[in-house]
Amino acid sequence: MTNTNKSYLFAFLAIISWSTIATAFKLALNEITPSQLLFIASVTSTVVLFFISLIEGTIKSLREFSLHDILMSAILGFLNPFIYYLALLKAYSLLPAQVAQPLNMIWPIILVLLSVPLLKQKVAPRSFIALFISFAGVYLISSQGQPLHPGKSDPMGIILAAGSSIFWALYFILNLKNSRAESVKLFMNFFIASIFISVYLFLTDGYEGFTLKGVGVAVYTGIFEMSVPFLLWLKALRMAKSSARISNLVFLAPFISLILINSILGEKIHYTTLIGLVVIILGIIYQNYGKLTGTANK
Repeated sequence: MTNTNKSYLFAFLAIISWSTIATAFKLALNEITPSQLLFIASVTSTVVLFFISLIEGTIKSLREFSLHDILMSAILGFLNPFIYYLALLKAYSLLPAQVAQPLNMIWPIILVLLSVPLLKQKVAPRSFIALFISFAGVYLISSQGQPLHPGKSDPMGIILAAGSSIFWALYFILNLKNSRAESVKLFMNFFIASIFISVYLFLTDGYEGFTLKGVGVAVYTGIFEMSVPFLLWLKALRMAKSSARISNLVFLAPFISLILINSILGEKIHYTTLIGLVVIILGIIYQNYGKLTGTANK
């Protein structure tokens, strides 16, 4: 198998994994609380990433971690998975899966806007137009089939689902400044974040009330949302002749996810969800148009 074929294989495996997560979130949240789900998923991810780092041999680099590296891992772990997933999972507990899942997709546009103060990059007017386009998609999705009569969705859920993209974009930017191997970086992030989450869980929902189904789905989330697909995706990008072609495949995930949400969760997919999702993706594509044509868009 050529590297190109391998890159597509790894990309599709990552996309299929991510496509199942909205459904998994809702199934788990029917059994346990968001913080309990995050605790189990984070600990699971930590264990998986440890063994991946061990197999790859990157775990040895932990000896070279300075105090600065550990502090950076703590900051990154605080952003993701701690704050990011707490916000996102709470949103899923308040909203239908078909609403919460696509609202988080505006993060690429938020990323560009945050690059101005954090990376000292310039933002072209197209980025603000793209943000407006994508927020039109957010409005359509949150209307749940009634665009002329908004307000059906839980406002806090909308804020948390869309706002979680800020934490993810911050994490993405700060992670660029860390040159360590991805597997060991993720391991340290999740290891430290698991400590944060365990303390938070102790102070809030506690360690009682877990169900076998809830734990099982949370473990699945830790493997197929938080750890393995990220590494598969990075491998796909590294092996691909064109990273742009691979990157565009990620837009398949939300549509596959809607099929699973409908067939497994039984949610009737509103026409505004599909239109809104397309609008958000168009906003992202419009923002990236400068990259495709070689013009500046940041």
